[in-house]
Amino acid sequence: MAKQLTDDEKAKLEAQNARLVSDFQAVKLEKEAKKNWDLFYKRNTTKFFKDRHWSTREFQELLGENTHADKNSPGKLLEIGCGVGNLIFPLIEDKLTDYFIYCCDFSPRAIEIVKQNPLYSEDYMKAFPCDITTDEIFDTIEPESLDLITLIFVLSAIHPDKFDKVMENLRKLLKPGGMVLFRDYGLHDMAQLRFKPGSKIAEKLYVRQDGTRSYYFSTEETQEMYEKAGFSVVCNEYIHRRTINLKEGVDVPRIFVQGKYRKESGT
Repeated sequence: MAKQLTDDEKAKLEAQNARLVSDFQAVKLEKEAKKNWDLFYKRNTTKFFKDRHWSTREFQELLGENTHADKNSPGKLLEIGCGVGNLIFPLIEDKLTDYFIYCCDFSPRAIEIVKQNPLYSEDYMKAFPCDITTDEIFDTIEPESLDLITLIFVLSAIHPDKFDKVMENLRKLLKPGGMVLFRDYGLHDMAQLRFKPGSKIAEKLYVRQDGTRSYYFSTEETQEMYEKAGFSVVCNEYIHRRTINLKEGVDVPRIFVQGKYRKESGT
């Protein structure tokens, strides 16, 4: 269910419109997106994002257990926007190796960090830099060869004008019956409400202080986006969580959009 805004929250959103990012700056942010993410990982290395041990609870498909079509060989999983491996390495630690794991990221520096991890081995994974808004993914992965794709807190960092191309690539990569596992920032999440004037690029699209961008999704648009690309919707919902840090006295509500979308046979 979508968040019902208070008058104060409505005022915060309205105030963001007082000063928007200039067209010149918006174009510059798009051109420098890779550089900004590389700088992000140079500053933070493995210290920013926590390992996503929750992923198998939310997406049981990651547990493997021969959920892919060919029971006699490992399935194939692609994590788009793998960062420094906060999803894939917990899977390896838990010996969930029913899939061969491809993992890619826009940032070459992030991929370097993944490959330096002691758990990295091309016996069961392959990491590579890639811009998923282009066709370069097919230099490494053949069309219709994947059983699962994860797209977790990734699409929000891409300009909305390129969403359709990403959807096209996802559909082309998956086998019939393959599935996309999706989670990203939801409309009116706490982080969206905290942006100050001068941070808003376009409707629901913002820039952070470090130059990286963030978009906030509604369930209506994610459903429309995936259906338009030829997926059937298995689930598509708002997820309400809390970010709690007792040491720093942080306890705030968060809103995400989470879904599973299947490429049907013959589509």
